[in-house]
Amino acid sequence: MRSEPLVLGFDTSAAHCAAALVRGGTVLAARAEDMAKGQAERLMPLLEELLAEAGLGWHDLDALGVGTGPGNFTGVRISVAAARGLALGLGIPAVGVSVFEALAQDAPRPVAVALDARRDEAYAQLFTATGAEAPTLTPAADLAQALAGVQVIGLALPHSAPLAPRHPLAVAVALVAAFKCGTPQPRPAPLYLRGADAAPPSDPPPVILD
Repeated sequence: MRSEPLVLGFDTSAAHCAAALVRGGTVLAARAEDMAKGQAERLMPLLEELLAEAGLGWHDLDALGVGTGPGNFTGVRISVAAARGLALGLGIPAVGVSVFEALAQDAPRPVAVALDARRDEAYAQLFTATGAEAPTLTPAADLAQALAGVQVIGLALPHSAPLAPRHPLAVAVALVAAFKCGTPQPRPAPLYLRGADAAPPSDPPPVILD
């Protein structure tokens, strides 16, 4: 029995299609391709290419790791749907990993991850030596005060230059998933910190007549 799980991690939460294959702390293969659209068509071929590069197949995998955002609404759903389908077909666990968790992987604590949420707002999460606080959606003008005295990965703040993450995003997703897969995990689900932009129509729906 292998002591270290073989984990395939992937992420399409932003303008990229990224994946990594890790066993233990060793990266066997990794790739990230910039793309503003087309992730739905590119993701599965990319995963197959990565496995082939490492001389492995789908049934060699012990677990999947998938980026759950926050990020692009459609991009996050592409990866999460793929992870759920693959996990069901392969009979292995799929572990959801937030962008916050991935970027903070192996960074010294305390550390905060801050991401541009647009509309003069930022997503942020603080990680301490004992755990993590809940992620928040914060006015950008208040971010420096909220994170005063804490090193930050992601956005540059007036009090400090941002730290660089220790790993590429997909590699970190796979590493976090490898750590978590030994315990039961909920099904991956998109991480939404902002409500949907679209409002329900105010007019009543049309009546369909037989």
